[in-house]
Amino acid sequence: MTAEFSPTRRKRSAAEVLRELRQPKVAVTLALGFSSGLPFLLTANTLGYWLRDEGTSLKAIGFISWVGLAYTLKWLWSPVVDRVDLPLLGRLGRRRGWMAFAQILVAAGLVGIAIVGPGGPGGLTMIGALALLTAFASATQDIAIDAWRIEAAADSDEQGLLSSAAALGYRAAIIAADALILAVAARIGWPGAYVAYGLAMGIGLTATWFAFEPARGEVGRPAQAPLWNARGFFDAVIGPFVDFFRQHRSLGLLMLAAIAVYRLPDFVMGPMYTPYYVDLGLTKDAVAAVRGSIGLVGALTGVAIGGLSAVRLGLFPTLIAGAVLQGIGTASFALLALHPGDVAVFGAVMGGDNFVQGYAGVALIAYMSSLTNLGYTATQYALLSSAYALLGKFLKGFSGAVVESLSASLGPMPAYETAFVGAGLIAIPAAILFLILARLNGKVAKPPI
Repeated sequence: MTAEFSPTRRKRSAAEVLRELRQPKVAVTLALGFSSGLPFLLTANTLGYWLRDEGTSLKAIGFISWVGLAYTLKWLWSPVVDRVDLPLLGRLGRRRGWMAFAQILVAAGLVGIAIVGPGGPGGLTMIGALALLTAFASATQDIAIDAWRIEAAADSDEQGLLSSAAALGYRAAIIAADALILAVAARIGWPGAYVAYGLAMGIGLTATWFAFEPARGEVGRPAQAPLWNARGFFDAVIGPFVDFFRQHRSLGLLMLAAIAVYRLPDFVMGPMYTPYYVDLGLTKDAVAAVRGSIGLVGALTGVAIGGLSAVRLGLFPTLIAGAVLQGIGTASFALLALHPGDVAVFGAVMGGDNFVQGYAGVALIAYMSSLTNLGYTATQYALLSSAYALLGKFLKGFSGAVVESLSASLGPMPAYETAFVGAGLIAIPAAILFLILARLNGKVAKPPI
């Protein structure tokens, strides 16, 4: 039942591709991808920007970023999303009901952060609690959306199409939460910006309303027993993991290890990007303009070329190239310390990094989607996406402490330089592991003739 990506499948004509792009499910997936990506940075890098504006220490910003661990632990409650219908909202269907519930919670969490603010009652503790609620709801939304996307695809080609649509929507949301929000915050303040983005979750709710409830998740799944008895609990919680390792055997552990280290360069330095821009003296408008122009073009181009590369060259060559490019992209941020305040250099670095993140991201999404069994879509994809984020989200909590420690001996800018170059070198293990997997699987695909 695992989706397969065959390097020898018939190439589709331009007319066929255009017809597929006009399917309503593609537009819905695009909007759901946007809804999935919107909260991510609002509890991470963008929140760090706001906190740094208020004079919060790098160490505190780094530790608050640990709320993102909710994304890595979502496999713990994914069996519930996979098997339980929600009261009231369950009338929409299992996938749509959970999506709507999570989207409402995300909106409430973002508005709550806006109301409290760093200087409000409870200070950083309350901000951390609300950010955790938002991250938990966002992770739950991801579980349901990922399951819907995989189950809604009719075949492997359509799976690639929907993965690309989701990635495009996600990257657009990242730009909106990483760039556009700075321009908004510069004009109406951070609280107003967070309220506006909470309301923007209405895009996801609208897409959920117009989405159809897929039936493919029931294919191949054993007859369901209630979750609260022994058989039902085993099937919902243990069954997906048993099924995964039965299908992939000893390679399963190597797959999880490769996925776990794939995004480390970007994750490890994640909380430090926006404080870095503040310390470089870049204005909010300058950062927003570069992210929303060069950054957006780089991200969308990366997603498009990444999808094309996965089809023409195969997933493994694309994943290996993506690992190497990610390391270069992360290390390139060290150049900003050599040219502080230079918007042209900032634009070149930002555009290049957004390109490689988009390129590598779409390849990883397609690869993880190809490993899931339709009988346990939500739980298995949650396991894989948790594996890719767990190590990085844990390590990034120490990023502020590392930069501050390096600053004590090297100075602020050399500390940033050293940290970014070191993070870039972390890409090497991912490239090696996917090289090993490619050889073991014998699936280093050549371009179809």
